[in-house]
Amino acid sequence: QLQLVESGGGLVQPGGSVRLSCAASGFTLDVYAIGWFRQAPGKEREGVSCISSSDEYTFYADSVKGRFTISRDNAKNTVYLQMNSLKPEDTAVYYCAVTKRSVQRMCVPGRFGLWGQGTQVTVSS
Repeated sequence: QLQLVESGGGLVQPGGSVRLSCAASGFTLDVYAIGWFRQAPGKEREGVSCISSSDEYTFYADSVKGRFTISRDNAKNTVYLQMNSLKPEDTAVYYCAVTKRSVQRMCVPGRFGLWGQGTQVTVSS
C-alpha cells in the first residue's frame, strides 16, 4: 500500500520553529518530486514548497522564502519541511504529496497524485 504519513505538527509560539516529516511506505521517494502544501480554514490549498526528483529545483512560496527549507533523506525515505520564524498566518493543516510529473514552476496541488493525511500546525501565543 502506497502511503505518506506526516508528523511533527503542533502548537508553536510566534517566532518558533518546527520540523515536519513525511515518511513514505510502499515505494521509494527518490524518483518522485515532492511538495508541501497547506490549507487554512476557509482558504484554498496552496503550495508552500516543492523539490524536484533530482533535487536540482526547489520552489518556495514568497510568504515562506528565507524561513522554510525543504529537504529529503532518501536513506530514511522521508522528506522534511523545516519551518523557522513562524508567524500566526502560517497556521494551517500541512500536507505532503508526491508526483512523477515535473514541478518546475508548477508547485500546485493538481500536479500531485498521492497525498498524506495532513498535520496541523498552529502558531499562537
